[in-house]
Amino acid sequence: MFLNRLTKVFKHFGKLARKQNVACFRFYDHDLPEFPFAIDWYNGVIHAAEYKRKHGMDDNDHELWLQTCRETIAEVTGVDELEIFMKVRQRKAGRQGQYEKFDGKKEERIVPEGGLNFIVNMTDYLDTGLFLDHRITRNMVRDESRDKHVLNLFCYTGAFSVYAAAGGAKTVTSVDLSKTYINWAKRNMQYNKLYDDEKHDFVHGDVMEWLDHMPENYYDIIICDPPTFSNSKRMEDNFDVQRDHVVLLRKLLKSCADTGRIYFSNNYRNFEIESERIPAVTIKDITKMTTPFDFQGKLNRKCYQIEK
Repeated sequence: MFLNRLTKVFKHFGKLARKQNVACFRFYDHDLPEFPFAIDWYNGVIHAAEYKRKHGMDDNDHELWLQTCRETIAEVTGVDELEIFMKVRQRKAGRQGQYEKFDGKKEERIVPEGGLNFIVNMTDYLDTGLFLDHRITRNMVRDESRDKHVLNLFCYTGAFSVYAAAGGAKTVTSVDLSKTYINWAKRNMQYNKLYDDEKHDFVHGDVMEWLDHMPENYYDIIICDPPTFSNSKRMEDNFDVQRDHVVLLRKLLKSCADTGRIYFSNNYRNFEIESERIPAVTIKDITKMTTPFDFQGKLNRKCYQIEK
């Protein structure tokens, strides 16, 4: 059953990816309840994350089952088993779960996207360092960035920042709570030979605290992709995207230039934007238009384009 499903979807999504010149894509996402994986193709390397659930197997049986799944993935994709990296994806409290390292040998790869290259880590963290569902949004930012001041908040590994720099942004400022991710973002910029210390600023800090010190009427483009919830010890207070998004966006609008815009997204399944409380000219839901072919019908995130 798993073999048949994988064969079908890998052929289908592989064909679409080649047509669109996409080297990294998701081709399986919990399609079968008995095989709860999210499986991504990273230019010839496989990242397979098992959604944690009560499977009723003891550790030995589960390991044997995982190995059989790995062999099936290898058979379908033609990828060597050593290049198939498997993790258990489980919900963790706050954003710290994203920052926590797994045990094991570090395995990094360089993968292409949109004519750029990104460092992905297949082993150390819950996510690889490149969110595949935002490739369309990243292209939009690149197309609009020439001679603009760009701010990337909760920047993660800086993919949006690299796209903005590649688009000719006048300045790019990237902010994240994790020093690991800030350094990773800088490495991505350097690897693409775009880094300029006079134009690109990488800030290690609490975004919510940093917002209170931003210049007013300055940034032309702001990218903001906050966690659903965060209770990091490095933050003064916890963050809840549904409860706090109005305060967050009000502050961002103050820092926007008069013709500025905000790209705001989050992964809270039941998120509802409180448009009437946000003093913007337009708030456009661009979730559908920014959802790539490999995430159609399977994406929980929301994405908005907000014009000052």
